[in-house]
Amino acid sequence: MNRLKEKVHEAAAFLESKLDGTPETGVITGTGLGEAVGPLDDALTIDYADIPNFPVSTVVGHSGRLMAGTLAGHPVVVMQGRVHLYEGYAPETVTFPVRVMQALGVRCLIISNAAGGMSPDFRQGDLMVIRDHINLTGENPLTGANHADWGPRFPDMTAAYDRTLARLAYRAADRLGIALKSGVYAGLKGPSLETPAEIRYLKTIGADAVGFSTVVETIAAVHAGMRVMGLSTITNINDPDQPESASVDEIVAAANRAAPVLNRLIQAVVAKIHEGARQ
Repeated sequence: MNRLKEKVHEAAAFLESKLDGTPETGVITGTGLGEAVGPLDDALTIDYADIPNFPVSTVVGHSGRLMAGTLAGHPVVVMQGRVHLYEGYAPETVTFPVRVMQALGVRCLIISNAAGGMSPDFRQGDLMVIRDHINLTGENPLTGANHADWGPRFPDMTAAYDRTLARLAYRAADRLGIALKSGVYAGLKGPSLETPAEIRYLKTIGADAVGFSTVVETIAAVHAGMRVMGLSTITNINDPDQPESASVDEIVAAANRAAPVLNRLIQAVVAKIHEGARQ
């Protein structure tokens, strides 16, 4: 067996020994958004460092814990924080948690992130459903030998973000009175934030928000046959004509303020997610 697959199997076997049942849905939370899911019923919390082979978050705003339990009546597994390419991790390490979720039986994945908004319609604190992404990281987690039992050699990405899940999010937001935006997410490697010229370029190629995560995780999840929903929290506005500096502390604070709203939305989506699969 390939060593990467062995490591995934070891991590999944460890978690299966702790979990009560199979999680139907996985959630990955972004910078400052660790509290965007929960509290869970019958919750189990495990530090990443205690899971065999699991990558450990090194960035502020990522608590580095895995939670499992039930949310809105459905079994879920939640990553409170993630690792990034800019931390020095390889793409297969960044997507290791996705592969572990795949081994656990997760079929729907909700990925959240903190992002800089570039659309003139966006305001700080807005939530955006990702309808598509642009991978500008220079990396792909599928490079190298393909593991056919994980997924196909050339996965189709024409609908990487599941449209049915997006519709569930819009309906839930409407019921909750949440103004939910839609847009294209540009994934960069980071960690330096964008120059005004780079923002102009990103807007020219069709991006509405930009961040340092999500795209490689989505590629791995699509390869795994998962249905993916992406949610960006707009933590700062990038206007190249009136550039303003943005600190990590300010970004984390903005994400923290938006987390309760994101929590309500994710709970509402999870409550309907499997009903939506039959529509």
